Amino acid sequence: MSNHFSADKLKFPGDDRRLDLTDVFVFPAPADPEHHHSLLHRHHPGKTVLIMDSNPTSAPPPIPAPVTGPEFYPGAVYRINIDTDGDNHADIAFTFVFSDLEDGKQTGNAWYATGAQARESEPAGEMIAEAFPVSFDGTGHPVEVGGSGRIRLFAGLRSDPFFADVEGALHGFVWTGHDDFADNNVDSIVLEVPDDMLGGPVIGVWASISRYQNGVLEQLDRGGNPTINPFINPDGEKNLFNSRQPADDVANYLEPWSAILQNAGGYTPEQARAAALEVLPDILHYDRTKPATYPNGRITTDDVYSIRFAWLTNGKVPPSGLKPHDDLLAEFPYLGPPNPPKSTS
Repeated sequence: MSNHFSADKLKFPGDDRRLDLTDVFVFPAPADPEHHHSLLHRHHPGKTVLIMDSNPTSAPPPIPAPVTGPEFYPGAVYRINIDTDGDNHADIAFTFVFSDLEDGKQTGNAWYATGAQARESEPAGEMIAEAFPVSFDGTGHPVEVGGSGRIRLFAGLRSDPFFADVEGALHGFVWTGHDDFADNNVDSIVLEVPDDMLGGPVIGVWASISRYQNGVLEQLDRGGNPTINPFINPDGEKNLFNSRQPADDVANYLEPWSAILQNAGGYTPEQARAAALEVLPDILHYDRTKPATYPNGRITTDDVYSIRFAWLTNGKVPPSGLKPHDDLLAEFPYLGPPNPPKSTS
């Protein structure tokens, strides 16, 4: 899993897969959608792509088959947070709230906030899209926001881009060549945003999902770097980690994570501290003047599963050898169309 099943005991946050934040991606938008360049390379300065995925159809046993549909959790607060000054607090936020599912249809509202409003837990700032349609049928047409489509927005069901050999990891890192996440789907929120809306060239990005419980908005999942909380935090800590803010991560996790890395990877204390600080705080850093590939942003073809096990073991575990999914797109909305529902028989 990347950030899939990030609650304690590999469950879904809030016991609902729609609240499970699975992945965050940040990379430059291609200069010309007709040119099928690799996203590894920088393109003309102009727009940045921000993606947050949730609601995975994949699940480890004994989690049962989905009892909810492909919709976003109605009324939950989905947020992409952006730090522009390196203080680990949001300076910009894109927030999304979705309607109930009615007759197979769902709509969403989107807000853009800056400054103090970006740090409010409730939706705040300027509403940039109202009652935009959620796509469940595989069409990937963007919602054009602002003059001349300054922002492009998509929300809906897409193919899960994450790839991982879970069986191999569970059996002593003897890789099987089987991708346990192939042919699965996620709900994806995709933004293409002008760079001038994101401040300077260096930003930090993380996403969060919160739900109202007894009138109080509770943050149930969050993450920036891939393959972190489910991999390094023990049960009893995962839910707590999901409820916290990145600004507190170094104080809360530098010591325990350094100890884990010393034990798992044979790092010296100094090496373990440096390795832990590569992902603490849990914010995905991106410098758009440099090529995008994790850990500088993240593109959809990055083998983050192999990268994380190499990090945990100080390079002792070799790459899994899996290839990215072949349904990825070089143009908006970048993730492949949804896969057919799996048979439950």
